[in-house]
Amino acid sequence: MNAFVGQTFQMNQIINLKEVIQFTGLSRATIYNIVNEKHKQYDPTFPKQVHLTVGRVGWSAWEIHQWIESKLAKR
Repeated sequence: MNAFVGQTFQMNQIINLKEVIQFTGLSRATIYNIVNEKHKQYDPTFPKQVHLTVGRVGWSAWEIHQWIESKLAKR
């Protein structure tokens, strides 16, 4: 079972950082570390941010879901 059970989302829905934190169980700092190519926690499989405006980013709900599913499949 994953964090999306009971959640409603559209395939192309953009979610904010707070929702990514909720779905993944990762902290804000960890998320920014795993998207930073220069950080030792960098994870190239984690979904890339979608730049919405100059100061606003989001993530694809579907890509986050797929990333979680891939982690579950590896255990």
